[in-house]
Amino acid sequence: MNRETFYITTPIYYPSDKLHIGHSYTTIAADTISRFKRMKGFDVKFLTGTDEHGQKIQRKAEEEGTTPKEYVDHIVEGIKKLWETLDISNDQFIRTTDEFHKEAVKKIFKKLYDQGDIYKSHYEGWYCTPCESFWTEAQLKDGKCPDCERNVELTEEEAYFFKMSKYQDRLMKHIEDHPDFIQPQKIKNEMINNFLKPGLEDLCVSRTSFSWGVPVDFDPGHVVYVWIDALSNYITALGYLSDNDEEYKKYWPADVHLVGKDIARFHTIIWPTMLMALDIPLPKKVFGHGWILLQGGKMSKSKGNVVDPVILTQKYGVDAIRYYVLRELPFGSDGIYSEDNLINRINSDLANDLGNLISRTVAMVDKYFNGQLPGKQESGEFDDDLISLALETPIKAEKYIDNLQFSNALVEIWKLVSRTNKYIDETTPWILAKEEEKKSRLATVLYNLLESIRFISILITPFMPNTPKAIWEQIGIEEGDITTWDSLEEFGQYPITSKVQKGKVIFPRIDIEEGERPKKKQKEKKVEEKNQEEYITIEDFAKIDFRTAKVLKAEKVEGADKLIKMQLEMGNEIRQVVSGIAQFYSPEELVGKNLIVVANLKPIKIRGEESKGMILAASKGKKLTLVTIEEDMDSGTKIS
Repeated sequence: MNRETFYITTPIYYPSDKLHIGHSYTTIAADTISRFKRMKGFDVKFLTGTDEHGQKIQRKAEEEGTTPKEYVDHIVEGIKKLWETLDISNDQFIRTTDEFHKEAVKKIFKKLYDQGDIYKSHYEGWYCTPCESFWTEAQLKDGKCPDCERNVELTEEEAYFFKMSKYQDRLMKHIEDHPDFIQPQKIKNEMINNFLKPGLEDLCVSRTSFSWGVPVDFDPGHVVYVWIDALSNYITALGYLSDNDEEYKKYWPADVHLVGKDIARFHTIIWPTMLMALDIPLPKKVFGHGWILLQGGKMSKSKGNVVDPVILTQKYGVDAIRYYVLRELPFGSDGIYSEDNLINRINSDLANDLGNLISRTVAMVDKYFNGQLPGKQESGEFDDDLISLALETPIKAEKYIDNLQFSNALVEIWKLVSRTNKYIDETTPWILAKEEEKKSRLATVLYNLLESIRFISILITPFMPNTPKAIWEQIGIEEGDITTWDSLEEFGQYPITSKVQKGKVIFPRIDIEEGERPKKKQKEKKVEEKNQEEYITIEDFAKIDFRTAKVLKAEKVEGADKLIKMQLEMGNEIRQVVSGIAQFYSPEELVGKNLIVVANLKPIKIRGEESKGMILAASKGKKLTLVTIEEDMDSGTKIS
C-alpha cells in the first residue's frame, strides 16, 4: 500500500559566505513539518539547496580572483555543514550547477521557445544585481530597488522574453479558486494589488552581458535568467524532463514552498505562470514568512548585524535555538531577535518548566521507589484533568503544525508542561511519601507524571529532535512503538518495567555574563578602612540559618503593588514570608518553586502581614531572579 506523499521545499539559497539565523529560520521550519509528517506516516520529500548562477556571483568571483565555480564550491560545503549542525533532515540538496539540473533547464527554455511562449527582443530597463531582479521605472523606490533598497543599473541588451502577461488572467483565477495557494493573507494581497491588478508585463529571461549561467544552447551568447534557472529546481530535482521522472510523477505538485517574503513575488507570479506555460500543476501552497529582525532592522552582511547560527548553537545548543526561533517568532510575521529574549526563553521554558519537571520527577521516583514504580494503583483528585489535557494536546498541536503555526503549537505543548508541573504541586508527592498507607497513591501520581513526560517528549520531537532521546534515557524508555505520534491516542502506555536513570540536567539555566567591569580609581585610605570594617567573619556567617523552602501558596498583598505573601513549607513547618517581588514574578509562577530562605531573621510586619524570614534573590539593573534549588530536595534542609 502506497503511503501518502508530502513534498516540501525551501528556496535554494544564494551561496553567501556569511549565513545568518534568518537563513536558518526557513530551513528549521521546513525540517519541523517534515519530521512531523514522517511521524504521521507520510512519504516525505524535503528539498533544499543553493542557487549558484548569476551576475553577482560572477562579479564576486572576479573580485576574489577565482572562477565562479571555485568561488561557490567552498561556500556550499559550509552551508551543508550548517544544515548538519542544525539537524536538518533534508532528503536532497540540489545545486544549480549540477549537470542534471542545467540540462533540464535548457530543455525547459527550449520547450517554451518552441511553443511560442518565449520570443527574442531587446531589453532596456533597470536591474538590481544583488536581487537579480528586473524593475520598471515606476516600480523603483526613490530610484532604488524596492526590495533591498540598493542601487540599480540601467541595462540594455539583446534578450529573450517570456510571455508572462499571457497568463495573468489564468493566474488570478487560480488564486481566487484556491484561497490557500498564497499565504499568509498579507502576502497574497500584496501580490494581487502590486503586481496582478496593475498588469503583468512580459519577463526578460536571458542575459548577454555576462556568461555565468545556464547557456541557451540554440543561441550562443545568451544565458538563462537566474530566476528561471533557480525556480526550475523544484521539478528538476524530481527528474522532470530526464530519463527517470518517477519521483516527479510521485511527488509533484509540491505541498508547500516555504520562502521568505522578499522572494514571494518570484514564487507566486513568475513560477506559477512558468508552470502554466509548461502545462504542469501548480504547487498547493506558497507560504511567504516574515523576517527575523534586529532592533536596527533586517539582518544583512552589509550592515554588519549578522547573527551567526553556528555561534549560537555552540553557546546554547541546537534544540534551544530551534525552540526559540519557532516559539518566539510567529511564522507569518516579522519577529525581533534578542539574545536576552533567547536566554529568558531557555531559562523560563526549557530550564524551569521542562528541565525541572523531568529532574524533579525522576528524582522522586528514584528516591521513593528506588527508580522503578510498582504500577499505577490508586486514582485520585486531579488525575482526570491532567489526562484529559494530555489527550487533547496532540490534536491541537497537529492542527497548528499542519497550518504552519509553529508558535501556537508550542504554546499548546507548553500548556501541558505547565499543567504537569502544577499536578506535582496539587498532589504533593513529598507529603504522600511520609505515610506508608499512601504509597499506592504516590505510585499513581508518579506514574502519571512519567506518562505525561512521555507525551511531552513525543510532542516536541519535530521541533527539538535531540531532547526527546535525552528524556527517554532518564525516564527509562527506548525509541519504538511508545514514542510514535500514534501512541499519543492513549494515556497509560508508559511501561511499568522501566527504571528511571538520573542524569544531567537537560536544560541547565544560563547565567548572563556581565563581562569584566571597568577598574575603579583607588579610593582614599579612610574609605578603604571603612570597607574593611564592613566585612563579616566566618563566625558571623555561621549565625545565618539558610534553609530550603517550597512555595505552597502565593498571593499579592492587598493594597500593595510590589508585595507578595507566600506560604512556605520548611520541613514540618509552614511559615509566611512577604517579599517585594510582584513586579518580577506572578503568584502563579512562584507556586512549586524551591527557594532558599534566611530562616532565623527576626520576624517583622509588612503592611499588616507577618513575615518570618527572607528569600534570596539576585538582581541586575531592573531585573531580579530568585535563587532556586534545581534538584529535588526535602524542604527545610539546612544549607551550609
